[in-house]
Amino acid sequence: MTYDTVIIDSHVFLPKGMVDKNIVIDNQKIVGITNDVPACDHKINGNGLVSIPGVIDTHVHYGVYSPIEEAARTESHAAAIGGITTMMRMIRLGSSYTNSLVPQLIASSQNHYVDYSVHASIFNSVQIDEMKFCIDKWITSFKLYMNLGGDVGHVYMDMEPGTNVLREAKVNVTSDIIQNVVKNAASLGCPVLVHAEDYESCACGMKTAKEKNKDGLAAWSESRSTQSEVKSIKTISKFARECDCTLYFVHIGSTDALNQIQEERKNGTKIFVETCPHYLTLSYDKQDGYLAKVMPPIRTSNDVENVWKAVHDGSINTIGTDHVANQLKLKLGGNNVWDALAGFPGIGTLLPILLSEGVNKNRITLDKLIHLTSTNAAKIFGMFPKKGSIELGSDADITMIDLKKEKKVTSELFGGFSDYIVYDGWNLKGWPVKTIVRGTTVAENFEVIGKSGYGKMVVRHPQSS
Repeated sequence: MTYDTVIIDSHVFLPKGMVDKNIVIDNQKIVGITNDVPACDHKINGNGLVSIPGVIDTHVHYGVYSPIEEAARTESHAAAIGGITTMMRMIRLGSSYTNSLVPQLIASSQNHYVDYSVHASIFNSVQIDEMKFCIDKWITSFKLYMNLGGDVGHVYMDMEPGTNVLREAKVNVTSDIIQNVVKNAASLGCPVLVHAEDYESCACGMKTAKEKNKDGLAAWSESRSTQSEVKSIKTISKFARECDCTLYFVHIGSTDALNQIQEERKNGTKIFVETCPHYLTLSYDKQDGYLAKVMPPIRTSNDVENVWKAVHDGSINTIGTDHVANQLKLKLGGNNVWDALAGFPGIGTLLPILLSEGVNKNRITLDKLIHLTSTNAAKIFGMFPKKGSIELGSDADITMIDLKKEKKVTSELFGGFSDYIVYDGWNLKGWPVKTIVRGTTVAENFEVIGKSGYGKMVVRHPQSS
């Protein structure tokens, strides 16, 4: 028979390790890993390249500062350039999911270049009661913002489809909401993603810093201290142990937070940990301006080294970007760090940063990178073995990388909504050169060649079902 595609002559990373084999693809699936070159409609030459499981970005914000039907296209374009084959959206809706979720899913369904999935943020008791409704729409993970409440409860929700108007909201994620989300998620067999900062501690720290006229990223970090992370980690871990809920701490970047998580694991809490490239590369003592303002803040150079150690020893399970598709005019809307918008784009640089600063500098092995950026995420979020691995029967999601390729980072490179990038001017060694989603090449040599709308929402079910 004649197969759809064969990838020849690349080094292929299988679950058992790297081999020199050819990958046979048919009907969007991997159907053969062989030394042979069977008859095929398309042949991809992988000479000098490494084929790894398609990268999964576990943590992406889009549809907040531009409508989802546009954001799905621009941000999946950036994802495809960066070797991402599945992007996981943090959906934020202030109203009932019963009323507002389906229009969001419909609006995004025809505009992605790569596959995608959704985490649902829970802000109130109405949404807690709608978690089962979300599950029926293949959303099986839920997000809690412990940093939002009281005087610091301001948040931008996702825009309504078909509009281009920012949606400001005030929310109050109380202890009761946290406890009830954790309890309900446990009964449904779903993990809870946690933004671990205590909002009362942050409100107090920010008020004090402003009164003292402090400014800059150092002041931002000091005002949202690592102890606010520790406090919230303790609080939710206790709730989770009581009902046997699995927690997934997002964007962890401080030594204190990592140490507290280790303590909670010893206490019996089921915990997964995500960090981001900026906690592996940026520190407030070396960054100028406000572009790297983020929540939780980037910390010290010492914290950066300790995050690398945690990556190396397995304390950290995944690396997502916390990508925020915003623009400079809003990002730098004021004259100080307090008025600057938190969050910045990063989906396109996830893999090249890790290849350049990690693999090519011998901080991590390529095998470790694959687990951190693909396999572990697929297992945690119910997509394995369909996603996250190169093996027979899996989706043919493959990122082909050139470990020797050197290129300078610019915001224009990725074609996303954002007009800046915190890594602008960095010369990185190690880049994705082909992004293959379910057997179709969607990006090649920094150009998207796929079709908008090819990407599909990944079918997910609760782990307990």
